[in-house]
Amino acid sequence: MGPAGPTGPVMSREEVDRALERLDAEHEAVETSLLALQDHAGRGLLEGAELTGTTARRWAGTERDITRLWNTFDTYTRVLGEAREIRARRRWPSRDDLTELTALLRGTHRVTGEGEETGPGLTLSGLVDAMNSGYAQALDVVVAADTVWSALPARIDMLAAELRRVRSLARSAGVRPGEHPAGDDLERTTRELTALRAEVISDPLAFWAPASGSSAPGGGRPDTARYDRAARALEDVRREVDAVLNVRQDAEARLLALRDVLSRADRTLAEAREARGEVLAKIAASEVPAVSGPPTALHEQLSAAAEYRRRGQWHRLSPLLESLEPRAEDELERARAELSAVTAPLAVRAELRGRLDSCRARVVRHGVGEDPVLAERYDAARRMLWSAPCDLRAAEDAVLRYQGSVQEALVPHRSGPPETMNGGHGAAGPESVTDGAETGVSVVPEGAVAHEAPGHDRVPAQDKEGA
Repeated sequence: MGPAGPTGPVMSREEVDRALERLDAEHEAVETSLLALQDHAGRGLLEGAELTGTTARRWAGTERDITRLWNTFDTYTRVLGEAREIRARRRWPSRDDLTELTALLRGTHRVTGEGEETGPGLTLSGLVDAMNSGYAQALDVVVAADTVWSALPARIDMLAAELRRVRSLARSAGVRPGEHPAGDDLERTTRELTALRAEVISDPLAFWAPASGSSAPGGGRPDTARYDRAARALEDVRREVDAVLNVRQDAEARLLALRDVLSRADRTLAEAREARGEVLAKIAASEVPAVSGPPTALHEQLSAAAEYRRRGQWHRLSPLLESLEPRAEDELERARAELSAVTAPLAVRAELRGRLDSCRARVVRHGVGEDPVLAERYDAARRMLWSAPCDLRAAEDAVLRYQGSVQEALVPHRSGPPETMNGGHGAAGPESVTDGAETGVSVVPEGAVAHEAPGHDRVPAQDKEGA
């Protein structure tokens, strides 16, 4: 080993040979990487594209980095070539050869080439480190752009094809911009997809989400947030169009069902109005609720729905039917409730008549039908119930008095265990004479809802007044 020079101690022949072997391997690896970068499909696309925004700025810097990479590689190749040439002069290099090799292998070298600025010199190891760093940065840009271009435009094109299909269905269903919200949404989605594709092609790096904490070139994924929003918007439009098309398929059946419901409501209201007149004539009722008129607004909207169907305006028919169907059912229920409220007094009178007849039959069966008190109270209750107008409160009191008298009259006729007024079959039943008599509970409930049983309004031949 000779004295130290500007680059340190002069290298021995073995050190020189080991260094050249290592540098040759590094040269081959760097050259392979640079050639792969040169032939990368993403780089070819970047060089031929009209770039904008983030991609334009980053690619301009990357192109300078790639140029410097090749300049650095050329400097590295030149220095390594000179060292190989010196080492090849003789098998056993002289001291001057070793001194010169030491200066080349351990000394610093300035990168030269087009566009290079004068800067600090680097050792061969420093040149390799600089090339590795520059290569990783350039490859990151190229891989990111290529990944976005490989993923997003194809997906956008597929979504655009689905959009054209939905647009065709929308036109057939009458879903058009300015006439239906889904038509406006379809137009917005169309514009968004067109703009999105153009932006992805010209500025792919704007749609790249780098992986956090990753140092590998190309670490990350395409940012699909805008694409996903457009896809969801199109799916919403598709569902709306499908709903409108379903309306077209079953519109006639739904319209017929609506007409039937409203017709039943009209008939029920007409029956309630007729029944109200009958109640006012037959029952001395203090209050009989008024009956509302037919649902004219619903009939008008039903006519509008039929017109929409005739014109094929399915997008207008769909929400109208959705609104009309529950309202029509509510109208029918309201009509039924009004009929029940109006006929409640007749139902109460019928119930009182049934109790009186049941009690009378019980009396006859026990042979006490000729009892003058029972006969008087029976006739009084019967006159009240079969006269018009009938005072329900007074009639109820008369029935309760008759029931009480029957209860007292039948006590002596019982044998064994006390017999109930239901003929020994229990304390409750259709013939019970104690129902209401012992408890004092009125049989005229406020707001009773029941229809009069058939036949209870017929008057026996001996009655002089129709009830």
